[in-house]
Amino acid sequence: MINPFEDFKQYPYKKKEIPLDRIVEAKERVMDQLLEGYLKLVEEEVKDLVWLVEHSRLVRAYAAALRTVQKADYDVDDIEDVCLELDREGRIPYMISGPAGIYVSALCNNAKEERIRLRLYELKRTFHFLGYRLPEGKTLILEGNAGDFIGAALSGGRLTVEGSSGNWAGAGMMDGELFITENTGRNVGEWMSGGEIHVDGYIGGIGKGIRGGRIYHHGELIHPYDRSAR
Repeated sequence: MINPFEDFKQYPYKKKEIPLDRIVEAKERVMDQLLEGYLKLVEEEVKDLVWLVEHSRLVRAYAAALRTVQKADYDVDDIEDVCLELDREGRIPYMISGPAGIYVSALCNNAKEERIRLRLYELKRTFHFLGYRLPEGKTLILEGNAGDFIGAALSGGRLTVEGSSGNWAGAGMMDGELFITENTGRNVGEWMSGGEIHVDGYIGGIGKGIRGGRIYHHGELIHPYDRSAR
């Protein structure tokens, strides 16, 4: 029988090499760049390890974080790796929940991917401000419990917490949707001017100074309260 592949012997076969070492080195360089950006943010914004939640400081910290992450070429996996590195002791000398959450939010908001899922249940520490300024067209899903100020200043995106959140959820949000599948703390929606908050579990209390938007509990509108529905 004639070998049907005989004619192909004259073509040289070149083994394709997978540059795993170069891939790993490139990933490590990206991680070093992102972690260095976080450390610079903390050094600039935190004095004596005290970080105050002030509007001007939030705006400044987020702007600084965004400038840093815009210089890096990263993906969703890198964002999760940053969260893991911030959570574990050793590589990062100090992790502060407020700036860490602002930094991770900047990473999410600037990412190429429109849909991002972070596995918070793998973390021992709590991140505040996750979903900060999440823009329209972005979906962020947090698996596990989240900290305070989740979805603060939400700007049109869709944020889901598959678990419970702390206080001030949706504070200052302007547009978009925030879903919390379990419980949330006090001051929900404080200073919000638009958008919707949906909570399926217990609500510790509604915030003050709410100028717009809607808050739902178990699918029922609780703010603004519709007296005509009684």
